Amino acid sequence: MAQTLTLQTLEAENQSFAGTGGISAANRHYGFAPGFLDRETGAVYCSCWADGTPAPFHALDGLPDHLVLARNPRGHIIAIKPSVVAGFIRFGHFYTREQAAHCLE
Repeated sequence: MAQTLTLQTLEAENQSFAGTGGISAANRHYGFAPGFLDRETGAVYCSCWADGTPAPFHALDGLPDHLVLARNPRGHIIAIKPSVVAGFIRFGHFYTREQAAHCLE
């Protein structure tokens, strides 16, 4: 079963992919932008701040409400559906962290 995506799981993913093309800091110069894929629907979302401007890394606050499972008392998203995975968008195609890392090996 898929794990709910939270800020903590995003940080753990960043640690797991440190030193590879699976993190934003390592791949943005190659045209990768942080994004999310809902595996349930196939919909892809760019990582954005709450106001809709693009975020330079995986930010949850710009995701649509139908993906949100929980918010903190200040209204910030803290958990999204387990069907959503973090990855990257490049030339209109979604890449998982693993795929992005492999592309830049």
